[in-house]
Amino acid sequence: MSELPIWLVDDDPGVRESLTQWFELGDLPVRTFAASEAALAALTDGEPCGVLISDVKMPGIDGLALLEAVLAVDADLPVVLITGHGDVPMAVDAMRQGAWDFIEKPFEPERLEEQVQRALERRRLGQENRRLRQALRQGGLAGRLLGESSGMQRLREQIANLAPTRASVLVHGETGSGKEVVARCLHEFGPGEATPFVALNCGAIAPELIESELFGHERGAFTGALETRIGKLEHASGGTLFLDEVESMPPAAQVKLLRALQEGEVTRLGSNRVIHLDLRVVAATKADLLAMASRGTFREDLYYRLAIAELSIPALRERREDIALLFNHFCRQAADVHQRGRREADAELLAALARHDWPGNLRELRNAATRFTLGLDIPQLGADPQAAPGAGGSLADQVAAFEASLLRAALARHGGNIQAVLEELELPRRTLNQKMHRYGLRREAFLVTPSAT
Repeated sequence: MSELPIWLVDDDPGVRESLTQWFELGDLPVRTFAASEAALAALTDGEPCGVLISDVKMPGIDGLALLEAVLAVDADLPVVLITGHGDVPMAVDAMRQGAWDFIEKPFEPERLEEQVQRALERRRLGQENRRLRQALRQGGLAGRLLGESSGMQRLREQIANLAPTRASVLVHGETGSGKEVVARCLHEFGPGEATPFVALNCGAIAPELIESELFGHERGAFTGALETRIGKLEHASGGTLFLDEVESMPPAAQVKLLRALQEGEVTRLGSNRVIHLDLRVVAATKADLLAMASRGTFREDLYYRLAIAELSIPALRERREDIALLFNHFCRQAADVHQRGRREADAELLAALARHDWPGNLRELRNAATRFTLGLDIPQLGADPQAAPGAGGSLADQVAAFEASLLRAALARHGGNIQAVLEELELPRRTLNQKMHRYGLRREAFLVTPSAT
């Protein structure tokens, strides 16, 4: 990455010249402005700036007013204020407003350069972090959690925000909606991607065995315990424990799990040795845990321990605009797995897909795509052949929804290749751009990686 320039705003040409020479001797590029208005206009136009140095006492917009205006445009830009008329209250006010530093004339150039170097380093790190977050949202996450509906965009933003933290997360979603995929994204895109991800489906374990699964046991701890077993909590230490269908956990196990999470330690059944834990818990449920707590079937204190943050996965029927993209993606996956040629969904099939409510969500849609790829019927699509696409509405709304689904299907078929879409649909580029903008379609969303789920 090229060096970001220092912007120097001062109405004194002598100051501008001397500081420019000083910084350029240190191989630091400098751009000078004689007035705040010109610097603010350049910043508003998006021109690159590493750190802004400004005099305080200037005609027109003074340094303090420039500071406020600059931070309104770019809150992360370091601003260093210099003045020959400074005093303590002014310095305090400037720092309170968000200035990086406040330097009173006369000052040693070395001190100013030191502050500028530190500010430039922070600026570089901040921009790199933003790029990584953007790549996380629009690249990796968009390839793992497909869909351009507003609900999915918001979910990806929330995951990008939570993934770097160690906060426990409770994921809400219907059966087949992708709760484990969300949990894996929280783990893999966070700081612990090289650490263990351990999953336990609480609804698939017999109640009398779940404590052994969670906490482990020593040999001979109970009848049938023929060898020592490490529990899921201990196994996940250093990484993430995913508890699916957590609403199915028996009350006794809930009590012990809460204690283990609160104290950060666990003891295997049949042992007195304390094992310290360092893990993040991601729990998933299709039930209302607070409602269960009010009925006494789920511990309210455990709910609050698990739900430091909560994520809701939209049901497929709530994001029908994503169905064509997802169906074509699952068809490509099925063709690769079963070594079959890729079949293309026609407009009639896409309309039928949009009509169905998909109670099984992504799991059901994947099944339909696999059947279609293998040349089999999709029985659930015949349930209500006369139903209108989507959730009904005016003719114009339904036509627009259908047009959007056709565009998504074409973009998905061609992997975001705009030229191929133009040729298939026989559209001028300007028309396609307008329609993609109208329906919120971005080419990047259809550049799906092979590992997407």
